[in-house]
Amino acid sequence: MRITDDRYTRDRQRLDLAVRMIRHEARTGTIRTWTGLSDDRIRKLYRTYLQHTAGSPRRHRGKPPRQVGYFLRNRETRRQSALLAGLFGLLGVLVLDRAQRAAGTASGMIWGDRFCRVYETYLALEGARLISFEHACYLLQVLERRAELALDECPSCQSLMLVDTLRVRERRCALCEADPPWATELGSAGPGRALPH
Repeated sequence: MRITDDRYTRDRQRLDLAVRMIRHEARTGTIRTWTGLSDDRIRKLYRTYLQHTAGSPRRHRGKPPRQVGYFLRNRETRRQSALLAGLFGLLGVLVLDRAQRAAGTASGMIWGDRFCRVYETYLALEGARLISFEHACYLLQVLERRAELALDECPSCQSLMLVDTLRVRERRCALCEADPPWATELGSAGPGRALPH
């Protein structure tokens, strides 16, 4: 009886996580990787529980995002990417070992729940979201590799920022670039102009 209960609980967790991911418009392949459910089962879940509801989520086809430049394309995207990356670290998603994410296992379900919670926190904080669920998954992978993007501290305001590890120019956060420190110090004088005595 105990084994049956455990199996039922695990299956229920897998289905709940899959429905949650469908609501965030995750691709079938991503849901399959995280939950261990078959593609057919995922499609049936969508048709049965979500397809005909008000504001039903869209189903995306094709390959998931794989462009690091997306997270650096403008100041607002960089700011939101840094926020999401900070939430990954704060809520313990970034530090977990990838082996703990085995599809369909209890630890995999816990990790998936935690990732969804991070993404839902991001959605609650940002009115106009620029980072989709799939982009969030890719951002986490990129940060784990530590090859193209990394988290750093802004030298001007000490806030968390996302940096391109391959660029050599001075790195500042999106907010400092939008409102540089010299602008508040010099008022309307601007850079290169002397302040009136």
